[in-house]
Amino acid sequence: MSRTVIIGGVAGGMSAATRLRRLDETAEIIVLERGEHVSFANCGLPYYLGGVIEERDALLPQTPAGLGRRFGLDVRVRHEAVAINPGRRTVSVRNLATGALAEEGYDTLILSPGAAPVRPNIPGLDPAALLSLRDIADTDALQAAITAAAPGSRAVVLGGGFIGVEMAENLRARGLDVTLVQRGGQILRALDIEMAGPVAAHLRAAGVDLRLNTTAIGYEDGRLLLSDGSRVEAALIVSAIGVRPETGLAAAAGLEIGVTGGIRVDSTGRTSHPHIYAVGDAAEKTDLILGEPRLIPLAGLANRHGRAVADRIAGLDAHQRGALATSIVEFRGLAAAAVGWNERELRERGIVPRIIHTHPASHAGYYPGAEPISLKLLVDPGNDRILGAQAVGRDGIDKRIDVLATAISAGVTASALADLELAYAPQFGSAKDPVNMLGYIAGNQTLGADPTLQWHELAAALDTGATFLDVRGGAQLAEGLVPGSRHVPVEMLREVEPTLPPGPLIIHCRVGQGAHTAQRLLTQLGREVRNLDGGYVTWRAGVDALAAARPQTP
Repeated sequence: MSRTVIIGGVAGGMSAATRLRRLDETAEIIVLERGEHVSFANCGLPYYLGGVIEERDALLPQTPAGLGRRFGLDVRVRHEAVAINPGRRTVSVRNLATGALAEEGYDTLILSPGAAPVRPNIPGLDPAALLSLRDIADTDALQAAITAAAPGSRAVVLGGGFIGVEMAENLRARGLDVTLVQRGGQILRALDIEMAGPVAAHLRAAGVDLRLNTTAIGYEDGRLLLSDGSRVEAALIVSAIGVRPETGLAAAAGLEIGVTGGIRVDSTGRTSHPHIYAVGDAAEKTDLILGEPRLIPLAGLANRHGRAVADRIAGLDAHQRGALATSIVEFRGLAAAAVGWNERELRERGIVPRIIHTHPASHAGYYPGAEPISLKLLVDPGNDRILGAQAVGRDGIDKRIDVLATAISAGVTASALADLELAYAPQFGSAKDPVNMLGYIAGNQTLGADPTLQWHELAAALDTGATFLDVRGGAQLAEGLVPGSRHVPVEMLREVEPTLPPGPLIIHCRVGQGAHTAQRLLTQLGREVRNLDGGYVTWRAGVDALAAARPQTP
């Protein structure tokens, strides 16, 4: 009979434990969890605080006793692994209730210790008053703080990532005013700035006091001191600035730590020691697209990799696929999602992607309820491979990002998106789905037709003397104008073209589709034409986001 010890009883650890039991009824499986709860729904914690999930027990689908009865697992809560001896194959375990120390032997060890919230040192603030949200104990502390806060008092959230945005939404739902403090010039760093900008505007419209390029530098008399010179009343302060992998136990045991700071593992989840595996937020992932090591603290990956490690221990030829970091967040009806790499990350690696922005409707425009969505696709210009995608909108965002994630995983090229056969009825999509439209555009570009220009490249291009045309219909001009453009509706281009100055042309419409028609016309008349990718909507989002990122005066 084999003996497997698992350190960590949440997503990765419990997925490994239950899968291993289903594969091997004779195995002895011990799960050590230093907290009081196992297998809790950590992704649902913000929504319990906001009142969307009404019952605390709904976050606790499993108990140690229940897991013991159903799966024959020996689950020990309030038991902390304090040392590993790989040579003897033992784990030193402290019972946190009694303080007693014991040795547990193993044939195979699985590390799933997770990641710990980053907690900044803020001068003047008692560290115990800085709240975070990682487990049930954190949730209870936050719930107590919210309940104790007077109606209309202010909460400060540090960090504008996915958890920070979710916390801002749910604290607002509980009647608190919210200041969201973000160190960088944009929220949601998984997205590029022109895609994240409309989400930031949506937060501000909902009453969130968003401070970009700002940090907390002190605390005094109930007020948080910010680097922008302001002082903010703070009934409670939540740190959501990120997490660090819990690798101390592994490092002390001599296991190799990777370049990202996570536990290095191979494609089977095995660490540098042959009898020890690592899964979940503490373990490095290998990116599917570029093959780089990455830290990706997502529950879906933890569950999948825990299952794969269990398969391996049970003798199956299991390997972990590369990770894509597919993620999504919502704030009051507006969703933002991403998969793969964004433009900023690619350029930091010396990769200049081909970029496509589109702004289609979520379903057929003639059917009631269609909502605009924004899509961004990043493509390798050398081989048409999809490098990443982003989506923002009120409807159909999860569907599109999941299709794109599946396409990347399957090796579907950008141009081949045009041929995907997707479900269509007018209330669900369009005969040419937005994903198909990305493929049509990518196909044109792969053939060398229809060159485009990005919103952040426009100013430099105009400095070279190119003529800039706005080909929108007259009614659309009320939405705003791009400086330097000359209005010529697409319907008048055949008549006006002979009067246009010689040399290159740059054209734009509202979202790029009308300008594509104009580009095809003008190109066939012998003109050199570039289309402003994504049109006025993308340009406006980008310049507004840059303006919002400039230092603010309190």
